[in-house]
Amino acid sequence: MAIKKKSTKKKIPAKRKIVTKKVAPKSKSTTKSSNKSSKSSKKAFGGYAINFTGRKETVEDVFGKKPIAPSEMTKKIWAFVKAKSLANR
Repeated sequence: MAIKKKSTKKKIPAKRKIVTKKVAPKSKSTTKSSNKSSKSSKKAFGGYAINFTGRKETVEDVFGKKPIAPSEMTKKIWAFVKAKSLANR
């Protein structure tokens, strides 16, 4: 009797179907291009408008020469702004 050889072909896994989600199209904004000047007169977020023009202080004067954390930077900037009355509310 002859011995049957096993087949050496590997089974190829079935291809999976790719399911895509349908996304609703984004609606276009209704702003007009002629109203660009009104955007510049819009108030700053939070109601603060800070003006640093004409200042002679450097970043080292405000923050110091040592490295500090971002939270400390924020505290020092606001202390500087309040001390020099730079915020308009």
